[in-house]
Amino acid sequence: MKEQFDLAKWLAGEMTEAELKAFEASAEFPDYERIRRHSGNLSAPHFNADEMYRQILERRNRKVHTIPLFRKWIAAAAVIVVLLGTVFLFRSLTPVTVTAGNGEQITFLLPDDSKVTLNAGSEISYTRWDWDNHRKLDLSGEAYFRVAKGKKFAVKTTLGKVTVLGTQFNVKSRGDRFDVTCYEGRVRVDYANTATVITHGQSVSFDDGTQLPTAAVVVPAPEWTADELVFNRESLNDIIDELNRQYNFTITSNVQANQLFTGTLPLKNISQALEIICETYHLKASQSGRKIQLDAVNGPQ
Repeated sequence: MKEQFDLAKWLAGEMTEAELKAFEASAEFPDYERIRRHSGNLSAPHFNADEMYRQILERRNRKVHTIPLFRKWIAAAAVIVVLLGTVFLFRSLTPVTVTAGNGEQITFLLPDDSKVTLNAGSEISYTRWDWDNHRKLDLSGEAYFRVAKGKKFAVKTTLGKVTVLGTQFNVKSRGDRFDVTCYEGRVRVDYANTATVITHGQSVSFDDGTQLPTAAVVVPAPEWTADELVFNRESLNDIIDELNRQYNFTITSNVQANQLFTGTLPLKNISQALEIICETYHLKASQSGRKIQLDAVNGPQ
C-alpha cells in the first residue's frame, strides 16, 4: 500500500526533497521512470476530475470540506492503475538472465519451481510471461535441470534443442560440442536435422556435427555437481577452456596435441588436475599468480 501511496505523491509532484530522494533510490524506481519516459502516448482512462469529485460528495450526502490537493490525487490515482499494470506487463515480458561467472556455480528456481544448477561460465535467459504454458529458455554453456511435472519444457542452445515433460537432465553446449545426459525420465534431443530420444542412464554427444560414442550413465547427477569434471574424447584446448572456467585461472598453451582425453579431473584441486593433464600430454606447467603456461617437456625452458 505504501508503494502506491509514494507513487501517487510522485506522480502528483507532491513529494518533499527527502521523500523524492528515497523514492528515486528504491529498486522499483528505474522501472517507473523508464515506463514514464518511453510511454509518452500512454494515458489514463478519460475522466473529468471535477465531475468525479462532485459525484463523490453527492453520494456521501453530507458536507465535506474541500481539500485543494484532492483533485490532483484523484488524477494520480487513475494514472497509478495504468502505470502499475504497465509495470507488471513490462516486468513479465522482460527476459530474466542468470549468469554464473568463471569459478562459480549457481542454483536457482524457475517460476514453476523447476530447479536449475548453472555451471561456471554459463548463462540462462527466459521470460516469466505465460511460463506455465510455455516453459522454454535459452542456454549458453552447461546446466543441470530438475524439471517439475507439467507441460512441455524446452531448452534451446545454438547447437541443438532439448525437450522434456518432467525429468532430470544435463545439457552442455560449448563451442562445437553438444552433450545431453538423462538422469530420470525421457528426453528428446534435436540436433541438426535429427531427433534422438534418450531415457534414464543414457546420453548423446556431438562434436562438430559428428555423433560420438557414449557409455552408460551410472551416477545419479552430473559429476561436476559433485566436484569432478568428466571428459569424453575431448581435445587439450577444450580441457584448458573448461579448467579456466571452473578455476577462474588463465591457462594457456601453444602445444598442438591430437590426442583426445577421456577421464576425470578434480574440480577443487587445480594442482592435481594439472598434474594429470601434464602426465597425459607430456607437458610441464609454469605458474605466475593466476596465470599458468603449459609447454612440452622438451619445449621452452
